[in-house]
Amino acid sequence: MASTSSLEAPPARPGRETGRSRRPSRTPTDRLLPFPEGWYLIATRETIERRKLIEKTWLGEEIVVWADGDGRICVADAFCPHLGSHMGPKVGGLVRDGCLVCPFHGFTFNTSGRCVATPNAPPPRAARLKVYETTEILGMIFAWWGSGGRPAQWHLPDEPPAGAQWSPLRSLTMRFRGHPQETTENSVDVEHLEYTHGYNNVVQTGPLSIDGAYLKSTFDFKSVRRVAGLIDFGSDVSAVTHVHGLGYSFVEIREKTIGMDARLWVLATPVDGELMELTLVTQAREIRRPGRFIAGLGFLPARLRHRVMSHILLKEEKRYVMQDVVIWERKRFRSPPRLCRADGPIGKYRLYCRQFYPEHDSARTV
Repeated sequence: MASTSSLEAPPARPGRETGRSRRPSRTPTDRLLPFPEGWYLIATRETIERRKLIEKTWLGEEIVVWADGDGRICVADAFCPHLGSHMGPKVGGLVRDGCLVCPFHGFTFNTSGRCVATPNAPPPRAARLKVYETTEILGMIFAWWGSGGRPAQWHLPDEPPAGAQWSPLRSLTMRFRGHPQETTENSVDVEHLEYTHGYNNVVQTGPLSIDGAYLKSTFDFKSVRRVAGLIDFGSDVSAVTHVHGLGYSFVEIREKTIGMDARLWVLATPVDGELMELTLVTQAREIRRPGRFIAGLGFLPARLRHRVMSHILLKEEKRYVMQDVVIWERKRFRSPPRLCRADGPIGKYRLYCRQFYPEHDSARTV
């Protein structure tokens, strides 16, 4: 079987010698390929419809995003197939009657990517945008990025049940130097939960489950959080993490002392091969009779408890992630890792990740 190093980028070519000291070039054992295949967050539907036209760098690609009058969302290459103009709003691109209009010559494209009009001639059939396949979960829009333009190899799960008993989604996005394989590795790295984040009694409650692009990890833990700098509240939590590729992790949370159910999405999206964006999304379920009055916000009206709890959960998760960001930004990927018995299923996780780099299929052996 090929080593995990088959997933990594080749070393950079050495630069020309100068009088100044050079940063040591990376070797094949300390760098991952920048863009694993998978589904990655674009934006929320609300953001797309409010801003009309969005431009961004996404997995090294310049893209534009918009919605037509029927709510169809298009994620497309930002450059016009006519003469190559960028069509983002910063250049003057705009959406008119649900179609994208190029600022250079007025070529107009619908959400299927087809050119439907030009100012002074019939639209050429060959003028088509590169369009990415999309899917939507609770108003979050994801697009498929395939290695070499491959079509989707799997699909994200159906959206979980929502409704009035669940709070609205709350989210925040952080940008830092990192890689989605390394951030998603937290879903199986239970050892760091105790050492880095101060959790107690971290226990895996079931074996790591892998089925194609789907990975399931379950564990229990206890933690203490201080509120208002005065009172410590202990938590007893069961967590089930569902990973569908390296851009989509969904965690079902059960806080047992309060009797609260919550959800956490951890959505990792590469930007340009160096930077990535990590979006945290939280949602909490109604807490009718909290097991603990203060910690369960029993002093608030029932209709507000889950909304406030979702906000608290988001702040807590941000604090934990920022503890990791300090490490992620300065660490190097090691392959093979020198694991110990306490490291659990990290080795299995590394094998799971191989499928997201199909350009290296030829390097594998059965």
